[in-house]
Amino acid sequence: MLTLGIETSCDETGVALFDDQQGLLAHALFSQIDMHADYGGVVPELASRDHVRKLLPLCEQVLAQAGRQRSDIEGIAYTAGPGLVGALMVGGSVAHALGYALGVPVLGVHHMEGHLLAPMLEDNPPAFPFVALLVSGGHTQLVRVDGIGEYQLLGESVDDAAGEAFDKTAKMLGLDYPGGPRVAALAEQGRAGQYRFPRPMTDRPGLDFSFSGLKTFTLNTVNDAADKGQLDDQVRADIALAFEAAVVDTLVIKCRRALEHTGCKRLVMAGGVSANKRLRAALEAMAGKLGSTVFYARPEFCTDNGAMIAYAGAQRLKHGQRDGERIVAVPRWPMNTLPPVAEPRSNGLVD
Repeated sequence: MLTLGIETSCDETGVALFDDQQGLLAHALFSQIDMHADYGGVVPELASRDHVRKLLPLCEQVLAQAGRQRSDIEGIAYTAGPGLVGALMVGGSVAHALGYALGVPVLGVHHMEGHLLAPMLEDNPPAFPFVALLVSGGHTQLVRVDGIGEYQLLGESVDDAAGEAFDKTAKMLGLDYPGGPRVAALAEQGRAGQYRFPRPMTDRPGLDFSFSGLKTFTLNTVNDAADKGQLDDQVRADIALAFEAAVVDTLVIKCRRALEHTGCKRLVMAGGVSANKRLRAALEAMAGKLGSTVFYARPEFCTDNGAMIAYAGAQRLKHGQRDGERIVAVPRWPMNTLPPVAEPRSNGLVD
């Protein structure tokens, strides 16, 4: 089955073609970062309008790259949520219009399931079961994965997601949007041991996360340095390093607990924050001590992209799952409500 994947959940317009026999054939991405940087974050209405402008040209681009025609498409997958509802509606509208015109099935895909399955696009994909760390701007979750659609939530953030804390810290340090990569780059210039930040919720049992207090601690540290006239470039770098180290240590401690709790020997890391080099190195070191293996997608598939949606959608479409006539757009959508791929039914959101 040749599946067209469409991603428009936030500020990235992603399109890809995935063939279940030949793998990923082509993918393209347009980022709106430059436009939203002027506002210090994503403006939902502007994001939706830009998806309208860019989506169909990107569809034509990936078809040309793959040497395929529209008539070759056998199924269409699009991001149905979570995400910005206007942006989701753009992708859903285009997907349903193309599906109707071509007479092919269409399916709304869960955005975080796409991230979770992105490592399956690599040459050495993980086998089930595994523990997944989903860490992005909107989510921080630990999930036991026994198969596609077989998800057990082990723990999640009770307040801010790790990626959100990175973005807020960037603003505190006067860094441009997007914040996460900027903080990581600045941390490279930091001096270890200048500051010691707390590792939230690691002194108690359980697998939940909390980053709100860490964000407040960072703000107080920045303000204190500024009040003393010490907030120069080096101190900003020292604070960035201390913050990043605290987040990384917290995620590693919780991942270790999850692997020990489940007995799984494979850890999948997915989502935008999974591109962080310090986090990757720390998780690999931890997993090595446990005799476990860490899997993650290549950097271009860590952030939002069409390839992960094409892959996730293909797995469900070939098992008979598809939308009804209505476009699906679900800003909030618990992933553990998804049906397993073995069940030949709709995604449960529409008739």
